[in-house]
Parts: sequence; C-alpha cells; structure tokens
Amino acid sequence: MIPSDIAQRYRVEDGKNFRLKDINPGDTGGLDKDGAKDLLKDGVKSLSQWQEKLYADDRWSLLLIFQAMDAAGKDGAIEHVMSGVNPQGCMVTSFKQPSAQELDHDFLWRTTKALPERGRIGIFNRSYYEEVLVVRVHPKILDGQKLPKGLVTDRIWQERYESIRDFERHMARNGTAILKFFLHVSKEEQLQRFLDRIEEPGKRWKFSMGDVAERKLWDRYQESYEDAVRATAAPHAPWYVVPADKKWFTRLVVARAIVDTLERLNPQFPTVTGPALDELMKAREALVAEKKSQR
Repeated sequence: MIPSDIAQRYRVEDGKNFRLKDINPGDTGGLDKDGAKDLLKDGVKSLSQWQEKLYADDRWSLLLIFQAMDAAGKDGAIEHVMSGVNPQGCMVTSFKQPSAQELDHDFLWRTTKALPERGRIGIFNRSYYEEVLVVRVHPKILDGQKLPKGLVTDRIWQERYESIRDFERHMARNGTAILKFFLHVSKEEQLQRFLDRIEEPGKRWKFSMGDVAERKLWDRYQESYEDAVRATAAPHAPWYVVPADKKWFTRLVVARAIVDTLERLNPQFPTVTGPALDELMKAREALVAEKKSQR
C-alpha cells in the first residue's frame, strides 16, 4: 500500500506561510520507481472500492481539481489514478478558453454547471483557478470578459480569491469534499518534455507554439500559483502541491490523497432493515422456489 503519510507532506491547509520554493519538484518521498507500479495498483484498487461505497451511499460528492503548467502530467495522473473507477460514478471536465455564452456569465458559472452530483466524483482538468492564473498573467483577457469598467480595480485578484473561498466553503457545507492538486514541475523538466513531444511523432499533436510563449512567462506563473495557494488553501479545501518531475511519484501522491479523503468520509453501503428487509426475504424465497422448479 502507498505509505499513509506520503500525501500529507504536500498538503496545504493554511497558506499563510506557504512558499513554492519549499517544495522540490524532483522529490520522491524516499520511494523508488521499482515498486511504484505495485503501489499504484494497490491504491487504484482501494480507490475503486471506496468509490463504489461513495456511489451507493449517495450523500457525499468529491471534487478533484487539477492545475499545472503545461506538460506537468495532469492528463496522465487522471488516467492512471482513476483507471479503476466505475465510469458511472465519475466525470472529467476539461476547461479551455471560455465560450461566448460563458463570458456572458460570472467566472464561476461554467464550472458550477459541472459540479459532481452526490455519490459521484467530479474531476476538473483546469478550473475556475484559471481566472487568477492565466488571466492574471495576461490581464488583457479581462477586456473580453464584459465586466463593468468600474469593477476592474487593483483589487480584482483579491476579490476573485474571496469569491473562490466563499464558493468552496459553500460546496463543503453542502457535502462536496474538495481536493486541489497543483502538479509542481520544474522548468528543466518541462523543457525536456517539450522536446520529447516534438521528437516523438505520436506526441507531436500535444505541442503548440503557444507552449513556448507561455514558458517565457514562467516566473509570473509561479508567482500566481503561489499566491493562489496562499489565498485559497483551507482545511475544507486543501491544496496538494505535488512534485511532478517524476510522473510515477505524482500518481502515488494523488492516489493516496484521494483514498485518505474517502477514508475520512467513510461512506458505507446502505443497510436494509425493517419492512424493506422483510420484502427482500420474500423475494428471495420466491426466487429460490423458481430455481428449484427449473431443476
């Protein structure tokens, strides 16, 4: 089993003293790659078992938010960690550039529509955090968001953090457990992954020249991520700042964090008692009698 404390090392509940530089993107938590495959297999199995109970219990929902720089491994982490989950109980939503309809609403509207139902796991591949990350790095984007000019002030980022905190507090109070993952990749590793994408024909479709342009803004993005974690980390909506230079380790941390949360929620299969149990036993008797008659 994945070590029980491995995810806690990267969990941020109070961002007041958080510094991104304190997390080493190449950290492996003392583990090695040789045993990672079996550890992840055990983690995926445990996640699958808990997800079945979450679905049957139908009280809690789980929201997993993935944010990262390009090539940090979000898609791979989602694919591998969630590989054993029943598709009926899980939905992945990827958020790209807002549509015209989405720009006619507040910045939380499009993600609110995709929140998971009770008993389900919702995965956001990018999210409303783009509004304090990409938009902050490229503030000209605000010009296209149709906001009244008087509302775009020097406090807009602080106001958006406040809206996000209120939104996540509201979700938590209504039964949605929230986990936010920032896959923290180093600039050197991102460079190598970009080169790999270009050199391997099967990966070239993942690369765009825009990736190079965004890379030049690395420091501004790192500052924006650090500020976002500081401003929005909370016990009910923690951030996991996960080392992402070693994909196998990233997946172990993500899997452990999800299992930890489900263990804490402790959903259980509904218990059938009273008249409902009596009816069930009558149905059993009828089915047993039918089976005997077929011999």
